[in-house]
Amino acid sequence: VLSNQINTTIHTVLYVVHPSPPQATIIRRMYPTTTQLVILILYIVDYRDCDAFLNSRQNSNTAPFLDTTSTKRKNLVVLQQASKRSGAISRKKKKKSNGAAAAGFGKTTTTAQEKIPSGVIYSKPALYDLAFGYRNYEEEVDFLLRSHAKYSVGNDVDVDGGGAGKHILELAAGPARHSITCLRNHPNSISSCTAVDISTDMMKYSNEIADEELGDGGFGGIRDRFHYVHADMRKFDESSSELKHDSCSYYDSAWILLGSMAHLTTNTDVISCFQSAYKLIRPGGTMVLELPHPRETFTMVECTRNGWEVPLEDEDGNEYGELKIIWGDDDDKFDPIRQVRDFTVAMDLEIHDEGDGSMNSSSSSSDLQSVKEVVPMRLFTFQEIDALSRIAGFEVAGLYGALSDEIDVNSEDMAFRLVCVLRRN
Repeated sequence: VLSNQINTTIHTVLYVVHPSPPQATIIRRMYPTTTQLVILILYIVDYRDCDAFLNSRQNSNTAPFLDTTSTKRKNLVVLQQASKRSGAISRKKKKKSNGAAAAGFGKTTTTAQEKIPSGVIYSKPALYDLAFGYRNYEEEVDFLLRSHAKYSVGNDVDVDGGGAGKHILELAAGPARHSITCLRNHPNSISSCTAVDISTDMMKYSNEIADEELGDGGFGGIRDRFHYVHADMRKFDESSSELKHDSCSYYDSAWILLGSMAHLTTNTDVISCFQSAYKLIRPGGTMVLELPHPRETFTMVECTRNGWEVPLEDEDGNEYGELKIIWGDDDDKFDPIRQVRDFTVAMDLEIHDEGDGSMNSSSSSSDLQSVKEVVPMRLFTFQEIDALSRIAGFEVAGLYGALSDEIDVNSEDMAFRLVCVLRRN
């Protein structure tokens, strides 16, 4: 017990003193005594105003993609996690190619203060991928497959989420990291993964990741089982000719992750999306939704800033820059009638000047990419999900407080997401 308490204290210190995604609040809720002890120690050594620092992360439930399961791993420092992740957007410093600007790392004349057209955040897929790369895709995919095995009916599902020839559909997929990870880690039980997104930039970027992580296509290997379809998630069934490929007549499970369903701001949009899914998912199949926890809506007195930083390191492990992310700001407007918040989303990539270690500014560096956009997002309640899913022919089969079997949706200390497992009738 003492060992575990010491270990927890060390982890809490790391979250207090190290710039990272706002996971400090989870530690704070799980171990309030330990956290207060750490704050007291840091006050004594006059490290910084720790109380103000932690209070700035008090609204961390609005962090759209926080991975609670990562708090159980020994390696909790985001920089160390980042150095292990490979793929087209590794946080290792790499030589820039001609395609860098299109991916979101090239020179730009846009600053974070300028008004930017809708959709610009998602037109910079490399920045988006880097910002949310701290997610543990391997563990999340395992959870998704286990949930399908537990709640689906028919089609010879085994307890590991395997079985013969599963077809997965990922909606509003963005870089489609979950689909790619699913194929890479479960090639024997997954026949195909198909990603759908309205952004052609995301589509191009994701295919490049698949080329790197799944191998060359055209030879009957794993890469040939990954497909990306350009379509609107509200009516993607209109692209059914593209979605039904090879031996895939229907999908076994569909995923709408990373809070992407929040872009469906009206009931008409949600019903249209669910009805499209109903047409493509086999009877007894599942659809998993990941959303912010409703507690966030009912405890919101005013909109507050939520942000985090992602350190970048070179091949020798030295930090050479950082990506600063804001996902919601103090001046955001929230409409309590429609339950829609106008999220201010901003990303600033800063690179150290060679030699002096200082950060380049947007006016002096071709390595800095700054983007900013106001994105309307709806905050859902469980009752709404239940009613809307019934209208479209689904039923709620399971609820969780994160993409983890161990976190109950009603847990005040641990639940920070609303994860709904729907089953098609």
